[in-house]
Amino acid sequence: MCTTCGCSIGQTRINGKTIQSTHLEKPIQFRPLKHSNIRDHTPSLPIKNNRSSETLAFGTGLVTAHAPGMSQARMIKIERDILERNNQYANENRRFLSEQNILALNLLSSPGSGKTTLLVNTIEILRNKLPITVIEGDQQTNHDAARIRETGISATQINTGKGCHLDAFMVQQALQQISPQQNSVLFIENVGNLVCPSNFDLGEAYKVVILSVTEGEDKPLKYPDMFHVADLLLLNKCDLLPYLSFDVDLAIEYAHRIHPGLPVIQISAMNGSGIQVWADWIEANRLAISSTAQYQT
Repeated sequence: MCTTCGCSIGQTRINGKTIQSTHLEKPIQFRPLKHSNIRDHTPSLPIKNNRSSETLAFGTGLVTAHAPGMSQARMIKIERDILERNNQYANENRRFLSEQNILALNLLSSPGSGKTTLLVNTIEILRNKLPITVIEGDQQTNHDAARIRETGISATQINTGKGCHLDAFMVQQALQQISPQQNSVLFIENVGNLVCPSNFDLGEAYKVVILSVTEGEDKPLKYPDMFHVADLLLLNKCDLLPYLSFDVDLAIEYAHRIHPGLPVIQISAMNGSGIQVWADWIEANRLAISSTAQYQT
């Protein structure tokens, strides 16, 4: 469950096998408000935007989120409990990955941005250079994992049920099943969502956000948390630019407003343009963690 959208994990499955969720054991109870103490009991109310009386802002208060019948103080407590528990597992994952010299990349985007196609083409370039393992995240089906397996690479499917994101515990359970090789690359394809996955550390080395040119230049401004935490932005489907009104420079400018200096690589997962640059970035960072490990020993 996350306080951003209130999703519940339900039955999480790894390769079809149900695993036990680590979220709060007791369900959250939404009760009618009976008190007048604004600080402790009043939920954040929609505020009219000064520029337009037609705009309602529910993302107000300390949590910058809204839940009917729940105060900001209560939401902060729940969010802290969830994220603290998640971060414990994330730190364990990071320790394991570091000890094994595994470069873990968390791929994030909205649905339909081309993550899986990009991943398939990336595998084709790197498969003879580096050991590769893939963790796929979706609410339902194993379609993406099946596409990866067709390349000959091992892929583990996590189905989150009603959940809108992967969490560190899910990834840890998957790691225990797949036992990735030392000195390898682990791709984690997260659930398609530009909101909630930004809050959850999985223990990865880098968060890579994919934005397709069919989505609009203003996505970084609309979903700032995601672009703020990103370590790299891949601008995908650039082969379609001649047929669209998408402004590449403006999209990059918006991304840099949220995250100054964010590296950007323009690619097309379909025709392969820019994929080699992306693959070189992966290899360089893979070598960097290996050198760091050797220095520490």
